[in-house]
Amino acid sequence: MNEEARPGADARDLEEAGSTSSPRGKAYRVAVVGTGPRGMMVLERLAARLAEEPVTRPVEILAIDAVEVGAGRIYRSDQPAWFLMNTVLGQISAFSGLPDDAPARAGAGPSFWEWWESAEPGCPGPDGYAPRYFYGRYLRFVLDAIESGLPDGVTLRRVRDRVLELVPEHGSYRLRFAGHAPVRVDRVVLTTGHSTPEPTGRARELAGFAARTPGLSYIAADSATEMRLDAVAPRTAVGVLGLGLSFYDVVAAFTIGRGGVFHETAGGRLEYRPSGREPVIVAGSRSGAPLPARGRNQQPPTYSYNPLLFRPEHVRLRQRRLDFRTDVLPWLLAEIDLVHCGTELAGRFGPDVRAGFADEVARVAFAGPEPVVPDVRAVAARFGPLPDPIDLDALARPFEGRSFADPAAFTAAVAAEVRAGLARAAQGNVDSPLNAALDVMRDTRWVIRKLVDFGGLRPGSQRDDFLGWYVPRAGFLAAGPPAERLHQLLALLDTGLLRLAGPETRFDADEATGRFLLSSPHVAGSAAAVDVLIDARIPTPDVRHDSSPLARGLYARGIWTSYVNRAASEEYDTGGVAVTGSPFHPIGRHGRPDTGLYVLGIPTEHARWFMQVGSSRPGKWSDFVHDADAIAASALAPARKPVPVAAAARSGSPQRRPW
Repeated sequence: MNEEARPGADARDLEEAGSTSSPRGKAYRVAVVGTGPRGMMVLERLAARLAEEPVTRPVEILAIDAVEVGAGRIYRSDQPAWFLMNTVLGQISAFSGLPDDAPARAGAGPSFWEWWESAEPGCPGPDGYAPRYFYGRYLRFVLDAIESGLPDGVTLRRVRDRVLELVPEHGSYRLRFAGHAPVRVDRVVLTTGHSTPEPTGRARELAGFAARTPGLSYIAADSATEMRLDAVAPRTAVGVLGLGLSFYDVVAAFTIGRGGVFHETAGGRLEYRPSGREPVIVAGSRSGAPLPARGRNQQPPTYSYNPLLFRPEHVRLRQRRLDFRTDVLPWLLAEIDLVHCGTELAGRFGPDVRAGFADEVARVAFAGPEPVVPDVRAVAARFGPLPDPIDLDALARPFEGRSFADPAAFTAAVAAEVRAGLARAAQGNVDSPLNAALDVMRDTRWVIRKLVDFGGLRPGSQRDDFLGWYVPRAGFLAAGPPAERLHQLLALLDTGLLRLAGPETRFDADEATGRFLLSSPHVAGSAAAVDVLIDARIPTPDVRHDSSPLARGLYARGIWTSYVNRAASEEYDTGGVAVTGSPFHPIGRHGRPDTGLYVLGIPTEHARWFMQVGSSRPGKWSDFVHDADAIAASALAPARKPVPVAAAARSGSPQRRPW
């Protein structure tokens, strides 16, 4: 039954759909608010469990999204094709199990790559990258497959509307919508994804300057799809704050999106042919370096790295609050060194030497009663020549301590760094010792989560060492865009339509000229005045400053609160929604969880870590799947309890056995 309720439809339809009774009583309702990747995985696991395990009453699932049911806001299927994903196709699946000979359904379905190959021509293969809109189309396919496999007595309703308010009422919840009458449900799963927080601090000052200065515009941090980029006139001087993934989206919108064309020359270089409708961009960040390209993928879709050294049980030996720098980082760096040196040895002498090296490292680490961090490079030196040591600071801050005579000198340095990065990326993430080692930072995120989530670190160490030092470096080194984005950047630097300001870029409000001013203290003559300033950083979720009516209401009522990491002498208010462990009930103002509500994903960031993940590898039950499954099991538990005899009598028919 494929129904999508939209604002403006008969307001009674949604409420009356759940009020009907059957011989087994009134329908039990579960609402999933937000149907991006996290919400979709919850829906998938709800449907899989309903197909596998009997319930004793009808079940109605409401899939609710303000933008597009089944794709959400970030992956909406009507966005332009120039916004790309940064994970290869073969490593993405929205099903919790691999496909089989039966039709796709909850628990068994094709990966993104397999679906594209069978659905339409033009698939770039498992190691290619897809437009974000195409992932939205895949998610819509997944939702259709989920619905088609629902057992009798289970209904899925698609509701495209904004939830304005959630109010607990006598063991259930009333949802108030922008375009529908209020609806009462039994359980609510909040997977609301990326927020749009109100500007604070420096961002608020810059936005205020633009608001009171004629001719200036400030575009706040958001998904590039939602930014008002079309309103920027051709040839306008534009400043961009941030050089990460959103920066590449903004640049693509201002070039490809304005009719410009990138083409390959006879010599193999990329050139840009302007349309004449582009703005002139000056961009900068603290590091001054654009996010480097991901290494060419050489890993099979079902690959899963199994760390030897960096494991939760090795780090958390004495079950105490950890210090990231002294307790966690040494084990992580040892694992990085293990892969770095092991890949080098395998390339020089073959896999047997690598295996012997790993065995010797393990012997050193685990010889005593407790594991110790081994000197991996000292062990590797016994087997052959060593690669240069990895310095995360030097790699993530390539211009640290350098000064430049003028913008042209800095542009030349950026171009050289980008070309060197592209050469490294082309070596692949298996064959290249450096790329393989940096991928450890991605492949062991699950280890870090087990160590740092729910106050695993001391408050000051979480704030300063982990979030302040490690996370920016890991994001820079292990989460880059496709290589084509860096080739495009080089072409744009050649045209002069794009310039990078330099390290420690300043973004100032120049009252004297009535314009924004970008400059770097390390690049002489770098100051540039602009009329539009775009914050191209991914917004940091913060429940205290979330602008949505639903989030504001939940916070004001104390239904959800900000997680505070507390220790004896210090505390750190993270801004992430405070939740219990799995299945992630929000903890209210009085310290008690609401066991009928669940909060998953980005709103809980900093109470947990790296909630931005939007898929799981095919056939792999990562935390992404486990979290959704735990919520599904808990949310459906009341539907498996027998309906009271009185309720069955009121329905006009005796109780029946479960289906």
